[in-house]
Amino acid sequence: MDKLQIVANQNNLYAVNEFVNAKLDEVECLPQTRMQIELAVEEIFINIASYAYCPNEGPVTIRVTVEEAPIRVILTFIDKGKPFDPLAKKDADVTLPPEEREIGGLGIFLVKKTMDSVKYEYRNGQNILTVVKNV
Repeated sequence: MDKLQIVANQNNLYAVNEFVNAKLDEVECLPQTRMQIELAVEEIFINIASYAYCPNEGPVTIRVTVEEAPIRVILTFIDKGKPFDPLAKKDADVTLPPEEREIGGLGIFLVKKTMDSVKYEYRNGQNILTVVKNV
């Protein structure tokens, strides 16, 4: 397991992507799978940077674990911001025209649809969101 501790600021997304991609380079990862993981990382990190500590900034820890047999990537995002369960919100209704949809929720909907597992817990004053992608 490798981890990155960084300030939850949108300007740090590049560093977060570099960290995650370095771990993905260690395994044979199809381009579509890599793209799905990158989308999930971007969505989750930007949400933490935008809302967890608003209007301030705070720390976020990103853990990446690669397991073998079968190969899967486990990403864990930990912040000490406001408690927020992104899985509690009703899924975006993608059957509606865009102008009729509620604002927000599409990003986490995409994460839930593209990852094999998404789990949230609030423990010891921390939001902990874990996503798993089978490679």
